[in-house]
Order: sequence, then structure tokens, then C-alpha cells
Amino acid sequence: MTTQGQPLTAAVFAVLLALHNGERHGYALMADVEELTGGTVKLGPATLYRSLQRMRVDGLVEESAAEQEGARADRRAERRRSYRITEAGRAATVAEARRLAKMLDAATRLGVLTDSTKD
Repeated sequence: MTTQGQPLTAAVFAVLLALHNGERHGYALMADVEELTGGTVKLGPATLYRSLQRMRVDGLVEESAAEQEGARADRRAERRRSYRITEAGRAATVAEARRLAKMLDAATRLGVLTDSTKD
């Protein structure tokens, strides 16, 4: 859930999961998100960077300090920005995972995930 208590989008949740174990630059994030989600979430550059910008505004991620210094020293480094999850981002990831677990539990109890509906 976001800092406003709203559910996260699939793209934002997947990016936060990809950042859970360390910093990543944009291209690595796109690849990690696709791998983590089994290909169910694929982010193009525009979607990824728009999501990252919104996540920065919401305080869920921040740019790496080392990358910011490099960007000042080398303008080409602007394309190699790395991002890391913030404490607020970690809290939002946990809250969203719990929310989704409850939803999955409800679907399981209701028999939504029967053998005939599983992929």
C-alpha cells in the first residue's frame, strides 16, 4: 500500500520487490521485474521511469547517492541512474504483500483456484 493507504499497482509492487535486496539501474529493473513476475509484468522504459518518478515523489524509492555524484561528473551517467528502496518503500511492500495474501486466501477459501482454473 502507498503512503496514502491505497493498493499499489502491479508495476510499482514489482519494482519494489525487485529493489528489495539492493540497488538496481533501470535496465536491470526491467529485466528483474519480468523475471520475478514470470513475465506477467513487463515494463517498457517509459512506464518504468514514470513509475520511478511517482515512487520518488511518494518517498518509496530514492536515487543512489553514488550515482548522483557520477551524474554530475559525467552527463552520460544520467542514463545509468540507480535506485534503492526507502524505509517507506519497504513498509509499503510489506503492507501490499499482506493485502495480496489476504485476497489470495479468500480466493482459495472460495474455491476460485480449483484444478480446472489453475494455469
